[in-house]
Amino acid sequence: MEHEIALHLPLWLAGPAVLLCLALSAYMSAAETAITGASPPRMHRLAQQGNKRAAMVNRLLERKDEAVSAVLLGNSVMNILSASLTTAVLTAIFGAAGVVYATVIVGILVVVFAEVMPKTWALLRADRMALTLAPSILFSLSLLGPAARAVAWISRVFLRAMGVRVDRKPDAEEHAELLRGAIEMHGSDLTDTDAPAEKAMLRSVLDLGDRTVGDVMTHRGNVVLIDADGPPDSIVSQMLAAPYTRIPLYRGEADNVIGVMHAKDLFRAVRAAGGPAGVKIDDIMTPPWFIPESTILFDQLEAFRQRHEHFAIVVDEYGALLGIVTLEDIIEEIVGDIEDEHDAIRRGVIRRDDGTFVSQGDVPIRDLNREFGWELPEDVAITIAGLVLHEARRIPEVGQMYAFYGFRFEILKREGTRIAELRIVPPAAIQAAN
Repeated sequence: MEHEIALHLPLWLAGPAVLLCLALSAYMSAAETAITGASPPRMHRLAQQGNKRAAMVNRLLERKDEAVSAVLLGNSVMNILSASLTTAVLTAIFGAAGVVYATVIVGILVVVFAEVMPKTWALLRADRMALTLAPSILFSLSLLGPAARAVAWISRVFLRAMGVRVDRKPDAEEHAELLRGAIEMHGSDLTDTDAPAEKAMLRSVLDLGDRTVGDVMTHRGNVVLIDADGPPDSIVSQMLAAPYTRIPLYRGEADNVIGVMHAKDLFRAVRAAGGPAGVKIDDIMTPPWFIPESTILFDQLEAFRQRHEHFAIVVDEYGALLGIVTLEDIIEEIVGDIEDEHDAIRRGVIRRDDGTFVSQGDVPIRDLNREFGWELPEDVAITIAGLVLHEARRIPEVGQMYAFYGFRFEILKREGTRIAELRIVPPAAIQAAN
């Protein structure tokens, strides 16, 4: 058969025919890489902006398996045809040795010019190549589609026979991991100084679905509460002294929260009454909004938006007061600490010249990880003191040191059974000391 091809195909046409097959093979290789490497989010955005070629790419991505099968089929046919033509011609010239020559020549040409070069080029410019080649790929798909679908169907039959699921789609967890991976790759260029802050914010948005209000609330020990049965003068004084605009009111005991007082409402009432003495606190306060500590942050953010409120009381399963959570608390989970002119500014962490840190015990682990790029676990405790207690399994004494997760922790101060202050030695400082 090869000799018949060689006899019927003039030698001066054999070379151009082989080059044409290699060129078509290179095109198919580039098309395959462009389709598989194109960014669906970017194509979707370009299509929304009116880019017609991006819309074509999206149609190809929706039929990715069929499109890839078509270009692979065309690529294989071109490679086989170029090898057959070269073998036939060289065999006619050199006899049996022509098979060896054809194998070496075609192998090099196919690997270098029809596979590696076009795929590398397309991989480096996947989106641009996909936009450029989209019309021709759609045309190729219309020609090779039926054959490609047949080949794909046969492949699926054999895969099912081997016990491989061919109808499986990525689940929600895989989509989330894909998005997290894209975030981690964002700003990988060392010259991008804004990337760490942007990545932290993007990661925090995804974490809203995994964290609860109990992780970000202000603990009841730090919550300012006012007795609603107190004298109006005292209530006004306490409101003025507090650095907050909303304060819970209780009656009898702290767990019995009966309302929330807004500073503006109180001061308007004082002005209208001509002084604190004529103010009726029950007429000014608003009903409290109680939420369980297990409420997911994303759900709570949506609830704040729907109710047009910024303040909620966090309670446990028995209805006991645990703390408060505000809209600002959730926003700070995304963008970091927000300090205004009325905040009691207390960072809680001091960096020393030797690379160690002196931290208050109630500093959240998440804040430390975000601020210093650490990877301390956030699922076992909320604060750094809680993490030490969890690992120590006891109430530590002042001066005791612990080592875990690559860090060293020294207890500097204790208030009762609470760790008030500790020294943190990160891995970098430990290595520098050694």
